[in-house]
Amino acid sequence: MALTSEQKKEIFNKFGENEHDTGKAEVQIAMLTENINQLTPHFDKHKKDHHSRRGLLKMVGKRRRLLDYLIKKDITRYRGIIKDLGLRR
Repeated sequence: MALTSEQKKEIFNKFGENEHDTGKAEVQIAMLTENINQLTPHFDKHKKDHHSRRGLLKMVGKRRRLLDYLIKKDITRYRGIIKDLGLRR
C-alpha cells in the first residue's frame, strides 16, 4: 500500500527541483494524491474499514489545504499541478 522509494523519487524528480526536494507544495500534493489513489480501491473490497477511511479522509483534507495554499500563493502553479495530476476543481 505504501509508496516505494522508487515511486517517491520519481515524484520528487517530476514535481520538485531535484530528488531531495520534498518540501514544495506540489511534491506534497503529488505524494498525497498517489497515496489516496492507492488506498481508494481498498475500500471497494473492505467497506467497513472505518479506521483506514479516517486516515484517507485526513489525507484528502491535507491535500485540500495544500491546494488552497497554492491558490493563494501562485495560481499558475495551482493550475499546473491540477492539470498534471488530473484533479478536478
